[in-house]
Amino acid sequence: METLGIGVVGFGWMGRVHTQAYARVRHHYPHVVRPVLVAVADDVPGRADAAAGQFGFDASTLEWRSLLDDPRVEAVSITAPNFLHREMGAAFAAAGKHIWIEKPVGLSAADARAIVGDVQVSVGFNYRNAPAVEKARELVAAGGIGRVTHARVRLFSDYAAHPEGALSWRFERARGGNGVLGDLGAHGVDLTRYLLGEIDSLVADTAIFVPERPRPSGATAGHQRGSGEPGPVENEDYFSALLRMASGARVVLEASRVAVGEQNSYGFEVHGTAGAVFWDFRRMGELRVAGGPDYQDEAVRTVFVGPGDGDYAAFQPGAGTAMSYDDLKVIEAYRFLRSVQTGTPHGATLADAVASAEALDAMSRSAETGGWVKLPG
Repeated sequence: METLGIGVVGFGWMGRVHTQAYARVRHHYPHVVRPVLVAVADDVPGRADAAAGQFGFDASTLEWRSLLDDPRVEAVSITAPNFLHREMGAAFAAAGKHIWIEKPVGLSAADARAIVGDVQVSVGFNYRNAPAVEKARELVAAGGIGRVTHARVRLFSDYAAHPEGALSWRFERARGGNGVLGDLGAHGVDLTRYLLGEIDSLVADTAIFVPERPRPSGATAGHQRGSGEPGPVENEDYFSALLRMASGARVVLEASRVAVGEQNSYGFEVHGTAGAVFWDFRRMGELRVAGGPDYQDEAVRTVFVGPGDGDYAAFQPGAGTAMSYDDLKVIEAYRFLRSVQTGTPHGATLADAVASAEALDAMSRSAETGGWVKLPG
């Protein structure tokens, strides 16, 4: 396999990020199969045409289904709104197209499970691709901080903090699902599982803090202001959850899309019987690590990731040079293409998306009932 024909479905911000990752991937991974941009689909008039002109797709269309029967399209990126994931994913899998799909893969675990076919499916859990996160996982697995006792995982953002932010699909239950649970919570669950293993049970609370927003005047892209009549916000602005891990560790997981003063404040702190490790996405190439023989009053040292940690060497030759969010998506593109090329999954898979969605579904049930919910074994 020398080339792989690519289609991109949905060309908002994330469609652009996927396309740019395809364009860059062989700069960093020269031996992976070469992606060829075949077709882009978006139902907003003019958007797909503009993408084709800028990025060099051979074809553009308003109708994503036209990619199903195009033999040149061998793999697709699905970067459309959440409510479309199930229909699109199931259709492309049935058509034999390999899939790189953004999280949370639909509105529920049932949606994620509906994508069935003899194809490779990679999922957009990009934060696990940070070399520092991979280094932290190795440190935890090797017992570098002792037995994990408790952890905190946070995902705070202000993208929806302004009360005049447009009432886009993200705030509607039918199209945006469970709000910040599916948006940021999906990443939080994946990070928790990636670092600490499976979740046994949980209890959660949710809230809507901005109860209505102005309707948008046209198609939305990103997080823009609305100018129309106000409408109700139907899904969650905030959630917090207590998790009991299968290992016995306890985790506090918290996310907000309306946290004034917090811009992409994502990260974790993991405590063990003999140390701790801390990571902040905004200082992506650093870990803070504590540990030593005295337990009390141990210093926290900063460790810069470098070649030998995760995929850092594919981007930079020495420690201390910053990587970017887009670099994480290039790693993700590489792992998707490698999965197709080898027939073996690399990186986050559909099974990870199902496990994340099961936890999010459980959080929704817990918030309704006020009780603990046990996850599927």
